[in-house]
Amino acid sequence: MTINWRKESDTHIRVNSVENSVGRFGKENNKVGSIWTMGEILVEIMRPKMGMPFHITDEFIGPFPSGAPAIFIDTVAKLGHSAGIIGGVGNDGFGKNVLDRLKRDGVNCENVLIVDDKATAVAFVAYFEDGSRKYIFHVDGTPAIMSPPLEELRIQKADFFHIMGCSLMINEGFRKKIIETANIFYQNGARITFDPNIRRELLRNRDIHKVFTPIMERCSIFFPGIDELRFISGENDLQVCVDKLFKEYDLLELIVLKKGKNGSTVYSRSEKIELPPFEVVEVDPTGAGDCFDAGFLCALLEGKDLFTAGKIAAITGALNAASFGPMEGKINPQTIKKILEHKE
Repeated sequence: MTINWRKESDTHIRVNSVENSVGRFGKENNKVGSIWTMGEILVEIMRPKMGMPFHITDEFIGPFPSGAPAIFIDTVAKLGHSAGIIGGVGNDGFGKNVLDRLKRDGVNCENVLIVDDKATAVAFVAYFEDGSRKYIFHVDGTPAIMSPPLEELRIQKADFFHIMGCSLMINEGFRKKIIETANIFYQNGARITFDPNIRRELLRNRDIHKVFTPIMERCSIFFPGIDELRFISGENDLQVCVDKLFKEYDLLELIVLKKGKNGSTVYSRSEKIELPPFEVVEVDPTGAGDCFDAGFLCALLEGKDLFTAGKIAAITGALNAASFGPMEGKINPQTIKKILEHKE
């Protein structure tokens, strides 16, 4: 699908031309599909070892390019697909750190606002022996909740518009802007895909359904974890959770349930596909779920069946978890192809 934007008035965007993609998800004649996202772009400052809580004076390392939407879209680009992000950074060293990485890997950053008088957002991360992580976010009030005006966006085409739930939790004004942008992509043929990526540090005491419902109503592919699926559906049994969401949201085509070390399950309205994990020595889980999403959607654009897409997603997420840093995974199409061929 090709979209050319131009300003029609202060509040409207007109689509000059739209070329629809062919098939349910794949592209005709192996054309490279396009995926866009919108959300926070930031750097992470990380504890280098487990068991180093924030209240103890000790070592941090970084900055590492990060932000769930940025990790996701960087992976899309590394997998060889057209990729673009809408967001904002400060005109500082941290902003340069993350933008340099995105551009190097092939992400379209034309719609990233660079702000002179505000600092790039930062997330601090600590790890613990039980596998949990703690975050301190300095995001609200930074360029991470900013983006160019809708009428100034320069967007060429999109097959999927992917949203991370954490981006909807930071700031109410930014949440509304993401929803408005998602509606424009949806109205012009893009499928909306959604990872709830719940960060309780950001959600605070807000009603999760009020935050997420406008996106769920447009969502085609949903990527929850087990706890997120239960939290959003209000049920405990996983099949009941799935059935409830399919009944509640008419546009929902797939639920891709991420189960960590237990693999994943892909639910459609007519089938259930169990997928084993791809095992690696885990170094850093940060960003693995974002990379999983990217691997799955890229595989669909390449015309892969759901089982193969799930395997590619698992490999992509695992490769990221095998490296320290949220964007440092050694992910590329050649490596994934070799692993697939070896596993088969």
